[in-house]
Amino acid sequence: MTIGDHLRKKRLDLDLLQREVALLLRSTECSVYIWETNRTSPTLPFLLRIIEFLGYCPFDPDWTPGERLTWIRRYFGLSQEAMARRLRVDPGTLARWERGERNPKTEHIRQMDRVFLRAASRA
Repeated sequence: MTIGDHLRKKRLDLDLLQREVALLLRSTECSVYIWETNRTSPTLPFLLRIIEFLGYCPFDPDWTPGERLTWIRRYFGLSQEAMARRLRVDPGTLARWERGERNPKTEHIRQMDRVFLRAASRA
C-alpha cells in the first residue's frame, strides 16, 4: 500500500473532498489527486504533513531493505550523500541498495536501525 493509498483511505474514512485535504496539507487539490493516484510521491514537507494527517507512519514491514532505507532517508529529509555519510558507506553503494541491485550487509542494516532510532528520537 503506497502513501497515496493511505491518504485516499483516510480522506474517504473522514468523508473529505480532495480540496479539503489539500487545505489541511497546505497543498493543492491537483497534488492530492496525483498523490492518491500514485502518479508521483509527495515531497518531504508534504510527506511530513501527510503523516501528521494520517496519524501514523505508513511504513510497510514487508519492504525490502532498499525500500526501507529509501523511506527512512526521505522521511528525515536526507540526501543520499548525507545518509551515506551517516552509514559510513559510499553514496554509490547506498544508491545500489535503494535500487535493490545489492543488499546491505547485516552490520549496515544494524547501522541503519541505529540511525533511524536516533533520528526518530529527535523528531
